[in-house]
Amino acid sequence: MRRSLDARATPFADICVKVALLRIASPCVGQHLMVTIGFGSASFRHDGNADVIRQELESEHGIVIGLRSVELRVRQWRRELKAQKRATVRFETAPGHQMQIDFGDTRVWIGGERVRIHVFVGTLGYSRRMHIRASPRQRQTDWFEGMEGAFLRFGGVPTEVLIDNAKALVEHHDAVTREVRFNARLHAFARYWGFTPRACAPYRARTKGKDERGVGYVKKNAIAGRRFESWAAFEAHLDRWTREVADRREHGTTGVAPVERFAAEARALRPLSGRAPFGQLRDLIRKVQADCAIDLDTNSYSVPWRLIGESVQVVVLAGRVIIRHAGQVVGDHALCRGRRQRIVDRAHFVGVAGFEGPVRADPIEIAPAALLRPLAEYEAAVGGGW
Repeated sequence: MRRSLDARATPFADICVKVALLRIASPCVGQHLMVTIGFGSASFRHDGNADVIRQELESEHGIVIGLRSVELRVRQWRRELKAQKRATVRFETAPGHQMQIDFGDTRVWIGGERVRIHVFVGTLGYSRRMHIRASPRQRQTDWFEGMEGAFLRFGGVPTEVLIDNAKALVEHHDAVTREVRFNARLHAFARYWGFTPRACAPYRARTKGKDERGVGYVKKNAIAGRRFESWAAFEAHLDRWTREVADRREHGTTGVAPVERFAAEARALRPLSGRAPFGQLRDLIRKVQADCAIDLDTNSYSVPWRLIGESVQVVVLAGRVIIRHAGQVVGDHALCRGRRQRIVDRAHFVGVAGFEGPVRADPIEIAPAALLRPLAEYEAAVGGGW
């Protein structure tokens, strides 16, 4: 009987011992947990994954503990991590400093058919004044036309444009280092209009909050529940709604109508100066020849000699020839208006055997041949007619 009772008591005794040991070790375990997951530091390791933390406690600190115990320990810390990720500091920009842009998609009844449309929304950071443009697609040209429409509507260009990490605009954005590589055409577009592109933090669209909320406002207020006879009627409605509703409402954050705050912002925008649309840009692919140059309209433009045989992107815009390779600018020349000229940047030949002496960076203008003078000049010189 006693043997049987002892056998039954043993598991209970073991449990009591384990609980006591766990209570004794709890402060130590908790301390090691905080070190293992990096709690309180800039980076919260493993995102608070309890099983991974349990494995590291055993391998790095020799602490063997059940998964459930770790889960109970890190539960509160995971809540804090979630709140930390959601926290966003509100910031306000000076007049004319920033415009935020984004696309949203929804379905609209047009001509008796429910079609999917994409809505571009550009929002000025200071005044919250908006520009809206609808399109059936979301291509790079739609982004550019949306921005150009905003510049025309506002009568000027802001200092910078904050964009989402759309593939049409951003080639790469490292979430850790924050290194951004923009698309070559976006670089050319920004240079043409004179603004600086900025990308919001990856997976942190709230850093572009003004425009994120603006897209939702347009979809819920301007579009939801409405039907339109045609695409033209839809566009006319968006234009009227922007002028009569969005511009004149009392903004929830500023407490002032966007059109009223825009008076101060308009003076800070860069003037358009009558610029034509960016659509005149040429975007080409060329192969670097053995003479360290690419051919364009009978003229040749130098490229670093190490790129011989490589294909490069050539963007022609606003009197410049911009050559890019692997996302980097490798050549920038003034566009030559003549024919059969050779435009050379001597830095492209550094390290080439036999290269010496200065090289003109500008195209050499060839004087007209003497025999190409007007015939009247020859007639006056020698007399008689020809």
